[in-house]
Amino acid sequence: MVSMRTIYEMYAKQMLASSFRITNSLPDSEDIIQESFLCAFQKIEQLKDEGKFSSWLKQIVINNSIKFIKNKTSFEPLDEINEREVKEDNSNWYMSIPFNQIRESIMSLPDGCREIFSLYLLEGYKHKEIASALGISISNSKSQYRYALKLLKNILMKYHHE
Repeated sequence: MVSMRTIYEMYAKQMLASSFRITNSLPDSEDIIQESFLCAFQKIEQLKDEGKFSSWLKQIVINNSIKFIKNKTSFEPLDEINEREVKEDNSNWYMSIPFNQIRESIMSLPDGCREIFSLYLLEGYKHKEIASALGISISNSKSQYRYALKLLKNILMKYHHE
C-alpha cells in the first residue's frame, strides 16, 4: 500500500499547477490542494478504479478551485464582443513568443476572464459546464472567454513586434 505522503508527493505539483491556472494565487492554490488531498483521502472508498486516481483527484482540485473563485470573483456580463475581432489567426504569429511570456500574459488577465479561459482552454471544460459551476449564463462564459482571447492577443502582439 502506498502511503499518503507518497501519493501527495507524486501529484501535488501537478494539482497545484491546475489550481493556480484558475486562481492565479499560489497561497490560495496551496490551501486548495491541501483541502483537496484531505477530501480525497477521506473519500478514497468512493474511487472505483485505482488507475483513475489522478483524474479523480484533479476533478476534486478543479471543483475546489471553482468553488473558491465563485465565492471570490464577480462575473459581470460583458457586452457581446464582435467575434471577428477574436477569430483565430492561422498565421501562427505567436509561435515566436517564449512560452514563459505567454504564461505570464495569461496570468495578467482580469480574474473572471482568466478563470474561464483556463477552465475552457487549459482544463477542457465546456462553456455549459463552466456556466453551471460558476452560476453564470453560458453566453457570459463565452463572452468572457472571447474577451480573454482579445486581451491576450493585444498583450502578446507587443512581444511579437519586438
